[in-house]
Amino acid sequence: MSGLSRRSMLRGAAGAGLGLLAAPALTACGSSSADTVTEGPVRLSLWTHDPGYVKTFQSAVGDKSLMRGSRFDYRMRFTNAAGSDVVTRMIAQAVADGNTPDLAGVIIDQFPRVMGSSIAENLFVDLSETVRPYGDTLLKLAPYSVGRTPYGLDSDNSVSVLYYRQDVFAEHGVPEDTDTWQELARHGKRLYDKRRISLGMVSTGDNGSIVNGFLQFLLQRGGGVFDVDGNLTLDSAEAVETLDFMARGVRSGFLMSLPDPYGGPCAAALKSGRLAATVMPNWYKVYGLEANVPEQKGKWRIRTLPRFAEGGHLASTLGGTAFCVLKDKPHTEAALELLRRVYLTREGQLLRYRSGGFLPTLSTLYEDAELRAITDDYLGGQRVFDVYGKAVADLPAFYQAQGMQILTDALGGAILRALQGKTSAAAALKDGIEAYRQQFRS
Repeated sequence: MSGLSRRSMLRGAAGAGLGLLAAPALTACGSSSADTVTEGPVRLSLWTHDPGYVKTFQSAVGDKSLMRGSRFDYRMRFTNAAGSDVVTRMIAQAVADGNTPDLAGVIIDQFPRVMGSSIAENLFVDLSETVRPYGDTLLKLAPYSVGRTPYGLDSDNSVSVLYYRQDVFAEHGVPEDTDTWQELARHGKRLYDKRRISLGMVSTGDNGSIVNGFLQFLLQRGGGVFDVDGNLTLDSAEAVETLDFMARGVRSGFLMSLPDPYGGPCAAALKSGRLAATVMPNWYKVYGLEANVPEQKGKWRIRTLPRFAEGGHLASTLGGTAFCVLKDKPHTEAALELLRRVYLTREGQLLRYRSGGFLPTLSTLYEDAELRAITDDYLGGQRVFDVYGKAVADLPAFYQAQGMQILTDALGGAILRALQGKTSAAAALKDGIEAYRQQFRS
């Protein structure tokens, strides 16, 4: 597709209601009309919301071992913006034939914005041939695929595990190896009745936090919101069972209601010891625990999730950020090679873990001797890859579709009402699905 017809397509998408043309422009890389650069010095433009990715790519281009044999001599130009702004401004610049980045970090909940109207197809490089040699060993392509075509590589597996206070479990007779959620819920009720201590949390703040908490449990239970072809699958027995389990947990005190997993109320619950366990991804150790309770270093541990007695998976997932290469730009070839080196090699994946704690997305690396030997001081010297390796072996897939953000807004209030005991799980999900279908037409 020519540049002119691609811009026309994007203008049409914007005119159809995406509200992108009014977005302020970012300034970054050079004009898309220049000749393709195939070797030599390049200055790549990268847009991201997270300084951790800036650090990662800075480290990567300065790593002589990782860059050995490259045709390009990389320099980087970074632009930081809110995750939603990265997508909004990138599309606005593409519509205006302005300066788009060479590499863009797209948060998982923002990717649905490019899944319709052929936006991803017109903006990003199709990575099908890039990832084909890795087969099933490359994880987490599904959330960033459109029509089964991948357009981004995730920076982290975002593997959800159970964080727990080992000292609290020992003091109150909670087995660290409790097999099922149902068993842990009984211990949680007992602990709440005696000491007002909870062993998990649900979010009751904004729609995104509410739905994310629900999805984390739902994916483990074996359910989902969409299938690989984008069809809604939320109307399921697994979804009802999951929401009912959460609502009963709130009523018993086993699960604590908090606005979100990061803010002041959660920090206070962690500091006071009233929240002694929680399901969250690997990155929560840094952003949730170390940030809020550094003084509890050595008291926390991780384990694989208790299983649901009715079935499902050993693990779950929440969050992520994929890097996408902008197509038909002077530095597209260079950007794609850099992405390959940083995201699809052992050396690159180890560098990402060392620089930002990002878990490998190549499943074979969970048996890597260097990673298996790593211990975590905050987690009492635990060998964390012993846990992550078991979890990754049974990690559920998460599929998105164009209407994901609309579904989140439609479901948030309904799920909250169920958690508050104002309606049943089945009725809440029915209401949310009906609201979604009224607002979204594929």
